Amino acid sequence: MIRPTLLSLGFLAAAAPAFAMDFDETAQGQIEFTMPSGNVGCIYTPEGGTDVYEPAGGGPELSCDRVEPSYVRVTMGPAGKARRFNNVGDASCCGGDNVFEYGEVWKYDGFRCVSSESGLVCKRGGHGFSMSRKLIKTW
Repeated sequence: MIRPTLLSLGFLAAAAPAFAMDFDETAQGQIEFTMPSGNVGCIYTPEGGTDVYEPAGGGPELSCDRVEPSYVRVTMGPAGKARRFNNVGDASCCGGDNVFEYGEVWKYDGFRCVSSESGLVCKRGGHGFSMSRKLIKTW
């Protein structure tokens, strides 16, 4: 027979929060990170954009690219559903020093992303997306 105390401890361990990640910003306020697989990379752009890029609607914006099996980009702004782009004209993924290790969580400016071996999930408010080699969903 399992004691309720042991059962409670097991539940708490399973519900333990993932490690929160904090990446450095560039001089323009952008943050870039790449999944350990090297197949997905993201860039956060602050409200107002940078000297060379202004997000639709003024930002902030999170844009993530998946390389394989096909190149796809998903962007998410301050409001509304995440948008998927299958024909990306400026493909430039994935590199950089910031590796978003599996099991980590990144929270910034209302965005929240979780990295796992099954893929990347990012949300802002009631909207978000999931991205992996097998499937991309937006909501």
